Amino acid sequence: MIRKMIAANVTLAMLFIVVVPGMTIDTSKSLDGAQDAFIKISKEATPAVVNISTTRVVKNEEAQESLREFFGDDFLRKFFEAPRGDYKQTSLGSGVIVDSRGYILTNNHVIEGATSIVVRLNDAREFKGKVIGVDTKTDLAVIKIEAKNLTVVRFGDSDKIEVGQWAIAIGSPFGFTQTVTVGIISAKGRSRIGLVDYEDFMQTDAAINPGNSGGALLNINGELVGINTAIFSRTGGYEGIGFAIPSNMAKIVMDDLIRYGKITRGWLGVYIQQIDEKLARQLGVKTSEGVLVVEVSPGSPAEKAGVKRRDVITSYDGKKVTDPAELRNMVATSKVGQNVKLNIIRNGKEMEITAHIELLQEGKAAQKSSPPAQFNKLGLKVQPLTQDLADKLGYKGLKGVLVSDIEAGSLSDEVGLKPGDLIMEVNQQEVTNTNDFDKAIADIKKGDRLLLLIRREGFSYYVVIEIN
Repeated sequence: MIRKMIAANVTLAMLFIVVVPGMTIDTSKSLDGAQDAFIKISKEATPAVVNISTTRVVKNEEAQESLREFFGDDFLRKFFEAPRGDYKQTSLGSGVIVDSRGYILTNNHVIEGATSIVVRLNDAREFKGKVIGVDTKTDLAVIKIEAKNLTVVRFGDSDKIEVGQWAIAIGSPFGFTQTVTVGIISAKGRSRIGLVDYEDFMQTDAAINPGNSGGALLNINGELVGINTAIFSRTGGYEGIGFAIPSNMAKIVMDDLIRYGKITRGWLGVYIQQIDEKLARQLGVKTSEGVLVVEVSPGSPAEKAGVKRRDVITSYDGKKVTDPAELRNMVATSKVGQNVKLNIIRNGKEMEITAHIELLQEGKAAQKSSPPAQFNKLGLKVQPLTQDLADKLGYKGLKGVLVSDIEAGSLSDEVGLKPGDLIMEVNQQEVTNTNDFDKAIADIKKGDRLLLLIRREGFSYYVVIEIN
């Protein structure tokens, strides 16, 4: 089973070897060495990769809704007889034995909603699987079987993986158990794919197909460096782009699930965004490296450490920060109670501060709304943020003006502003009412840039509007 299939372009890669006149190249030894390594890995690691077969009960209404989405009511009534009662649905995936006590690491989507789980080993033994814990935010799960004489895979350090290194995938594509495919690590740190909340995928061209989910991605030493999770595909099958969850992230989640049955994540308490050229220029930041602090949560570890809005975080606990997803993953995998050093840039000056990481408590997302006024020169309408609206939209305790309407094709529309957005600042000056906002934009002219601080659905971010 594969988590998600998304259309992608396929690019063919060719390997060219440049031969200098008079130079002799003997590739047979290196090829034989690689071949021997693949054979060794296949023999040692395949017994640690299992086939997972699940059964789930599909409700009659659920089945009807799925058919209705595809065919519509009229077509459904004419050509399909409604399923009578509930029915069972089976699916296949893979898993990796990570502990001799019978613990198996796999994807959450492989066992999600299952009423029964059957684990089949390389030696044809079958066992019932028991769910120990799941983490939907990383798409990982741990199940357990009561078995002896198990082969366990060794964990590798995914942080040390380099693009271009060998990658060996083992799993059960289309139910063909213990299938071994080989490729390379094509990229690291893939995020914003839209599969899960915490994304830091390794990309590989080792063939991954439906049924590979939850299987092992190994390095040339036969160590586990990733859990195969998803593919990009037009056809539903292999097209050269597969994604695996790094083993270091998987191990942290696994340890928590085995020890506590749930996940504990670190919390810093900052809302951040990527710095582009426009933002860097407008804020007077000389570097586009790091991430911009848009908001600091009251009472958070960040506030206690002295982090402020418009700070640029360039490193976290000694590791360079390049984008928001990377920092988010770093904080989430930090131990609760850990002290971490933050390198920041504030008003052009570099600083180092220490934050004490606390336990992340899940918060609530805001809702949207929309009411009336007159379009201004930015192509938007604003209205006061009343107490009632603040409570309804999740803006309680905040100050600003509410966007009530956007003119199609306007400057505001072009930068993605929406009704229900809260404008809290204009050019780094707080806006508390509509008069403040009107004054802030009264003298803008062609060539000017406005820096707006926006709040939407529980998150804050900056946007630059260029007056043209």
